[in-house]
Amino acid sequence: MLQSHLYDKLFSKKWFISYSLIILGSFILAAAFVFFITPYKIIPGGVFGISIVIHYLFGAPVGITALIINIPLTIIGIKILGPRFGIKTVVGMVLSSVFMDLLTYFWGERPLVVNDALLSTIFGGVLSGFGLGLIFKAKATSGGSDIIAMIIAKYTKLPIGQLMIYVDSCIVLIGLFAFGDWKIPLYSWLVIFLCGKVIDVVLQGVSYDKTVFIVSDKYEEIRNVIINDLDRGGTTIKAEGMYQGNPKNVIFTNVNRRELAILQSYIHQIDPNAFMTVINANEVIGSGFKSLKEKVIE
Repeated sequence: MLQSHLYDKLFSKKWFISYSLIILGSFILAAAFVFFITPYKIIPGGVFGISIVIHYLFGAPVGITALIINIPLTIIGIKILGPRFGIKTVVGMVLSSVFMDLLTYFWGERPLVVNDALLSTIFGGVLSGFGLGLIFKAKATSGGSDIIAMIIAKYTKLPIGQLMIYVDSCIVLIGLFAFGDWKIPLYSWLVIFLCGKVIDVVLQGVSYDKTVFIVSDKYEEIRNVIINDLDRGGTTIKAEGMYQGNPKNVIFTNVNRRELAILQSYIHQIDPNAFMTVINANEVIGSGFKSLKEKVIE
């Protein structure tokens, strides 16, 4: 029964949102390459990176070359990740390649920012990461190393952006051997790093929430502050002090940055000797924070 909910009904709201994200993401990805990455011979890993090398060595169009290389990778992706995944990937893969060659045809091969490879590297990395993040959000990829990263992520549960950094870093060395310029891999690794970070931000969102652990003998008073003044929930964990073995109550709760400052002020008044651990929460899903409905495309 659960499996049936994972399929997008044709022309449903979820279907339209998914394919809108793929179209927009593919266009942004293509723009990042045409305006910022390709003109400076930056090789940001993946099939498009290999295609850029082939383009400068033999004159083949970047988009069409990438599409040809992507075909066998997509077949492998379909077999491992499923046919539904494959349909979206084919759409993302084709659109990215088509948009790339169309933009190149109308814009040419000149960079948007002339004589500034570093600025182009930064904007190329951010834009390509944003475009790929939108495509990933629709449960698709643009092909290439995206497929390899998602296959590895399926079995290891490692972040996709982090995996892409590992996979693409190896491909960057092709650019070094092809062009013999150390600036190319250095700029390329910067693009890969920025791209991976932006992908994770797009998929997880920017979070200003904090996870808080509080150990205090006056946990009841602190509990009342969290519930009544901050209107937050939490969990009391029974624990034991390591030094003397005394029973302890650990309060676990999640708050935003503003509430954290208020909570710390209250705790200082209630128990200045309280022990408090604050952790940046990448993502908090549940009542009072982001809902699963917001997280998952309807």
